[in-house]
Amino acid sequence: MKFIETSIPDVKIIKPQVFGDERGFFMETFRADEFNKNCGLQVFVQENHSKSSHGILRGLHYQTENTQGKLVRVTSGEVFDVAVDLRKNSETFGQWVGEILSAENKHQLWVPEGFAHGFYVLSDEAEFAYKCTDIYNPNAEVSIQWNDAHLNIEWPLVDDKEPKLSSKDASGLTFADAPKL
Repeated sequence: MKFIETSIPDVKIIKPQVFGDERGFFMETFRADEFNKNCGLQVFVQENHSKSSHGILRGLHYQTENTQGKLVRVTSGEVFDVAVDLRKNSETFGQWVGEILSAENKHQLWVPEGFAHGFYVLSDEAEFAYKCTDIYNPNAEVSIQWNDAHLNIEWPLVDDKEPKLSSKDASGLTFADAPKL
């Protein structure tokens, strides 16, 4: 696996080595010793899998308690995945990283604790799998507006159409009003 730096040093793109032939392919998607060497010691306690249709945007989510680091990948389709730094004392506070994750490129993104996370579905549908370093706590979940002017995230909206949002995400907080970590 290759661990690639992003503009926010703690967020990493992980490119697995893929071995393929006429029968299909094989790749390691996670190896604790390599991951911990490149991303710091982490223990994953929950794994989630979601399926979404074209044009759906999920996020930007985080928890103020039970903060979660997330190792994310796409098993079917393609998404634009975003991590926003909410760590008050960070040199990259308020900055974001975006990366295309797809079943084809097989890239993963490490989103550490202290970040809001979201993704936008570019393909007809996408299946998204992610490991978390803490349990889901719905009472501590916060959603930041996907189109917050301060963050100015450059979402690659298909045909410039507004994304489809959950009611929770449609009523998300502004970056200025959202609790910081």
